[in-house]
Amino acid sequence: MSQTGDSRKISQYILPSLSQMVFLIVFIACFSDSGSFLLADGDTGHHIRAGEIILKDLVVPRHDPFSFIMPPLPWTAHAWLSEVVMAIAHKMLGLPGIVFLFALLLSTTYWLLFRWIRSSGRNILVDLMILVIVLLSSRVHWLARPHVFSLLLFVLLYQILILHQEDRGNYLYVIPPMMLTWVNLHGGFILGFFFVGVFLTGYFMGVITSQGEKRSIFAKKGMQLSLACSAAILAACVNPFGVDVFLFPFRLMSDSYLVDHVQEWMSPNFHDPVLYRYLLLLLIGILGLSKERITATELMLILPFTSMSLYSGRYIPLCAIVYSPILSKYGDILIQEYRGSGAGFLRQRSRVYGEIDASAKGYIIPIFILVFSAALAAGKIPVRFTEKTAPKAAIEFLRANPIRGNMFNHDEIGDYVIYWLYPRYRVFVDGRADMYGPTILKEYHKVSSIEPGWMDVLDKYDINYIFSYTDSMLIRHLSTDAGWREIYTDNVASILLRDIPENAEAIARYAPGRTVPGKGH
Repeated sequence: MSQTGDSRKISQYILPSLSQMVFLIVFIACFSDSGSFLLADGDTGHHIRAGEIILKDLVVPRHDPFSFIMPPLPWTAHAWLSEVVMAIAHKMLGLPGIVFLFALLLSTTYWLLFRWIRSSGRNILVDLMILVIVLLSSRVHWLARPHVFSLLLFVLLYQILILHQEDRGNYLYVIPPMMLTWVNLHGGFILGFFFVGVFLTGYFMGVITSQGEKRSIFAKKGMQLSLACSAAILAACVNPFGVDVFLFPFRLMSDSYLVDHVQEWMSPNFHDPVLYRYLLLLLIGILGLSKERITATELMLILPFTSMSLYSGRYIPLCAIVYSPILSKYGDILIQEYRGSGAGFLRQRSRVYGEIDASAKGYIIPIFILVFSAALAAGKIPVRFTEKTAPKAAIEFLRANPIRGNMFNHDEIGDYVIYWLYPRYRVFVDGRADMYGPTILKEYHKVSSIEPGWMDVLDKYDINYIFSYTDSMLIRHLSTDAGWREIYTDNVASILLRDIPENAEAIARYAPGRTVPGKGH
């Protein structure tokens, strides 16, 4: 064999395919800015500590361990298995282990998605364009939290259902153990059952509207999926909360106050640079131009998930996954239908690039992951919470200077307090808005927004100090209030103490000479 041939063969084994490049790009992106992109949400902290409690006690808690509110609030820890996995990753490598875990989950999710839509042999350029928009649309919700497990399982379930529908493989037997795992990982499992329900409805409609052999095929597939779904429902009952876990997502979504006041549950703001709009417009354009009608199942997937994504931004990544194979299918059909020179060029380029991509083995990827893991374990790759929201210096102040009494805190700061200071300090609230419910959340917002009766809330919970962001309305207001003294402040967070006789010693120690406008000392 010639030297050129040998070089080409070696390069085929080294150079990654496009799907492997997707894995690599997503993985590296997750470590951008020292991993603070994945750690932009403080909820990661309370999930880690919850997992540690479960590992220590070997039981899933039924009541909240982190807040000082008494009696302890009932808590449905629906993501308990994810939290255990997070605690193990954190125990092994600390925060770098958390970022590595979720980078691996996200990379695998989009690697599988792209590999799956490429398996149909459609236009590789169309598929690549779709995936780029999907990644950019979804990236805002790439956070080190349990919902990422749902993204991966959602792609796997979607692929299983499509392969079964298209007679490309029957893997329905995987669904029951998948749902057994999913129900303990994250509350998003309920969307898995909704997904199965859509395909079942599609088969049922096929039985009604078809005749002869086609009708028999729909009936057979519907029966197979029904049996798998029944087994999956039974399997999903194996969880610490029994059948009640099926009701939890509905109780959550029916809480209008929660949905209207928690940022991630709100509708996407299209005045901001929300790239999801372009994915939605691409779907409308391709389906509008294509001469082939979409199937009933595809329509039943598009409509509810589009509605969910417009209702709450947190559903955008799932909606983008739903769109991907549909856009790939009808985008390819559109290019095949169009006879212009531009479409011909795309078809020709797609064949060439597809052949090159198919020959790439990419064995360098696992080598990269091993080297990257070793560097991470050796501390060569720094990882940290985002400095804009993580009050690390204020946390160190509380660690070095214990403050007695109950704390009123910003909910995001509560997550960091749990991560860095539990069990020494207990919080008022944290990121588990579903657990605190509308009553406590209304009290929290009343204080945070300085609404009438805000001091009554502080008195009700015997609040002795405030820990919130320096630029918050509450801190700005209390900085001019004679009843509070600032004992710590920086560009991120501030801590204010009640100016009462019981705190005189602490004020003299931490705030000597500091005066509040309108109060003499």
